Amino acid sequence: MDISFILILALAAGAMFLMTSRTRKQQREAQNFRATLAPGQEVMTGSGMFGTIVDVDEDADIITIESTPGNQSRWLRAAISKLVDPPVEPEEEESESDEATDDAALYGSASPASKEDVDDLVVPDDLSGLTGEATDKDRDRRDEGTESK
Repeated sequence: MDISFILILALAAGAMFLMTSRTRKQQREAQNFRATLAPGQEVMTGSGMFGTIVDVDEDADIITIESTPGNQSRWLRAAISKLVDPPVEPEEEESESDEATDDAALYGSASPASKEDVDDLVVPDDLSGLTGEATDKDRDRRDEGTESK
């Protein structure tokens, strides 16, 4: 036999061993996870149903899940795919005084606009008032481009 053939067989056997050992490890982790399920835990099933474990029947490997108050369903232990983290409480919002201070630092005014300031504010209806009038130099440059055509 050629030595390269033996080397290829050894590499194939090593790859198969590594793949099966990873699979066995994942199966052990899943089995340990399902063995530690207890009432009160939030879980998700393999089909995507969320609920809280209400009862665990060790003999029949059946877990009762309550998805909404009063709505219970029974699932095989193997159908539970993962624990769901409890919802995170939102952080407290900044108070209005903090926002006013931030605005004052950005815009230079600590007080909100008064009624007179709002009434004096002029907002154009179109964009024509936002640009300056074209100078003679601009018109000449524009006209030069059209004469050459």
